[in-house]
Amino acid sequence: MSINQAEIKAILEAAILRCSQVGYPLNEQQKEILLETVLDSFNPIGQNPLDELSMEERQILLDFIFEQEQKNLSWKASLLNDWLNNKDSGNVQFIRESYGIGWLNRVQPIHWKEYLEQISITREKLQIGDRIEVSNRLWEWVQENNLLTQEWYVCQVVGLKDIEDGESSYTNCLIRFENGAEFEIEGIYQWNKVNWRFFKP
Repeated sequence: MSINQAEIKAILEAAILRCSQVGYPLNEQQKEILLETVLDSFNPIGQNPLDELSMEERQILLDFIFEQEQKNLSWKASLLNDWLNNKDSGNVQFIRESYGIGWLNRVQPIHWKEYLEQISITREKLQIGDRIEVSNRLWEWVQENNLLTQEWYVCQVVGLKDIEDGESSYTNCLIRFENGAEFEIEGIYQWNKVNWRFFKP
């Protein structure tokens, strides 16, 4: 008979309650360690904890992670601070209510980056906040037969504008480099499509 993580958690919580009933209550840290240790032992090696979320939950969490990362904040620390201060975490409150600290501790950068990379590969259109790499061919001449002189620079998309010009239409993209300088790429999906790519950390 197979047993899922929700059932394991229910059994552990019953055991914790039983400890209290017989006069040996566990403190909060002991409860967390017990839950985390047992749940981790049932987690198959290599399994991505994000696979356990529904598609909608996963998308909400990935949006939250991406938003926090763009602000150079630790998304885990943000959640834990909310939990310690008994503060509602908004859209990601479900992590606390349905999955808990044991699940949160299992999530490593490799897990959520795997999903963000899949999204980048399958998504063709840019969104504000995306990190991309752009080629120096956008602003200087690079010999076609010597691409060793081509360089790539990481930047962030800060603006997108659809242009209607008579019978043709194209999209311009405003990017910001890490030094704060900004640059507008004309026809990012049209004639400049070869000069940018999604950034893969």
